Amino acid sequence: MDGTHNDEDEISPELPIEIMVYILSLLKASDRKEASLVCRSWYYASQDMRFQNVTFSFPASASSLELIRSLSRKPRCSLIISQVGLSLGPKVESLALPGSSITEASLLALLPRLTSLRRLDLRGLDSLFMSGAFLSREEHRQQVRTALSGLQELDLSDLRYLSDLTFNRLTSCTTLLRRLSMAGCHIAFEFDPYRGCPVGVVEDSSALLSLRNLRKLLTEQKSTLVALDLSRTAITPESLRTIAQVPGLVLEELRLQGCKELTDYSVEVLVKHQPELQTLDISGCTELTSRSVTAIAHGLKSLRHLSLSRDWRVTEKGLADLLSLPSLKSLDLSECLNISGVETVNGLISCNTTRAQLQILNLKSCTYMRDLAVFSLVQLFGETLRELDLTSCTNVTDLSVHALPTFSPRLKVLRLGWCKEVTDFGLLGMMKLPFEERPKQVTQTTLEHLKHQPGSSLITLSRLEELDLSACPKLTDSSITQVLQYPDLQRLSLSMLPEISDASLVSVACHCRSLTHLDLSECPQISDRGVAKAAPFLHRLQHLSLSCCNNITDRSMSILAQHCKRLKTLDISRCKNISATTVEKIQTLLPFLENIHCKFIGGTEFTPSL
Repeated sequence: MDGTHNDEDEISPELPIEIMVYILSLLKASDRKEASLVCRSWYYASQDMRFQNVTFSFPASASSLELIRSLSRKPRCSLIISQVGLSLGPKVESLALPGSSITEASLLALLPRLTSLRRLDLRGLDSLFMSGAFLSREEHRQQVRTALSGLQELDLSDLRYLSDLTFNRLTSCTTLLRRLSMAGCHIAFEFDPYRGCPVGVVEDSSALLSLRNLRKLLTEQKSTLVALDLSRTAITPESLRTIAQVPGLVLEELRLQGCKELTDYSVEVLVKHQPELQTLDISGCTELTSRSVTAIAHGLKSLRHLSLSRDWRVTEKGLADLLSLPSLKSLDLSECLNISGVETVNGLISCNTTRAQLQILNLKSCTYMRDLAVFSLVQLFGETLRELDLTSCTNVTDLSVHALPTFSPRLKVLRLGWCKEVTDFGLLGMMKLPFEERPKQVTQTTLEHLKHQPGSSLITLSRLEELDLSACPKLTDSSITQVLQYPDLQRLSLSMLPEISDASLVSVACHCRSLTHLDLSECPQISDRGVAKAAPFLHRLQHLSLSCCNNITDRSMSILAQHCKRLKTLDISRCKNISATTVEKIQTLLPFLENIHCKFIGGTEFTPSL
């Protein structure tokens, strides 16, 4: 495809548009965008309504007002705007205003027009609530209430100045909420520091938000509310019990990430009163132990997603029972330092009950994990596993890697970063002989054999969309050039691989043409020659890191500007052979470039104008 529209008669002149729409519906969004450039017929088919629920993110300016108004007239549309002072149409379904400069007057003029709004994101908009006067007039509340009658999701995260009064005014306009996020909000759960007494004793506060008002909202909207996020708040065990026991409230999702005061007892009470929970995030709750795991395993029979990340006191007790829940789809045990997997595997093997249909397993930084446990877990859950994170599992070797193609052929995401014992033999699916330092060059015949031989090589994981091999220093061109041939791969990290050269970069570019993210930082052998050969195949690339690649010069920047027009972020920091002049120039040549990291280029510190 050359990116231009050809004559309609050249391609499928008789094919009905309904058939073309159906064909395009089978493609991923990135592939559909490419197909829309083939000819006029395909372009019109790609504009079908089923493909148009798109999110647009950009700063508003006078020059973009007409574009924003036209986007807001689409039947289905989501907007993320950092600065707003304009009128939008009634068909916007989702509006996010993170860190924007919007004023109270502007928002009150805007909201009544958004009668189709289903999601509103006001994260961090402190200026809106600082005065305490937001929605203080009844006429404004009535207008907003009418417009937001169908709102289902409200995100109020990280608002420092939210008070009982402003919270009540806003939520009185949203009577059918299904999801509410208040992560990072300053909520007084037990004590009012302004009045020097327990919260809820006196009338609504104009200075802070109290547990009493949050509980009031949950009571009023219990028939619709199913998801609540109180992460990074100071919620106490007693406060969690109060929320869990709201009569008639049936939560399906609860996020309590980083709530450090919670105890095992509070989790046990939660499980008892909210047994229908399907998603529970209690990561970073550092006081929790395996008592909580046992309570969850026995009390939440419908649980689908659980995060125990950074719960350092959790051991393996109860994990086997947890992994026997048939409904469990994802489990995050990252940075649970006392997990080795041995007891869990033994417990799963010894019991004859059904096992979870696990799709996502995160074992990042579980440093006691060894090959035996990883191999066994992959064997037990491999058929359903789609995402596996073994980052910084420093004891994992080629044996674990060999298990993946055999037992987890449908993997889409694989992270092996900092697994320093993984070698070329692991990726190639070969046994290492004592006298061999690295694998011999594999012939094309052997390669074709490996592709069709189950469990022989990572090359058989043809569905991979993300692969992280960063800081696996024993990997060389021998495996990278022969294994990384994934047509659907979008994210790839090869950072800190000192042994790979331009040959790996060119091979990856030729065989992985769906790449949008590529990290080659601290790969000292990557040079202009490799970039010149690879760039013509990387049309979809949006994020590229070449930091600390000292063989990259201004020439590579010109080549990237010519071929990689979709770049949004570029990291060339500490590249001593790139000049400040070239950095200034490339910003004008790449229309979508949002961030360029270029500290210490040319050996000096440089701050770009972007």
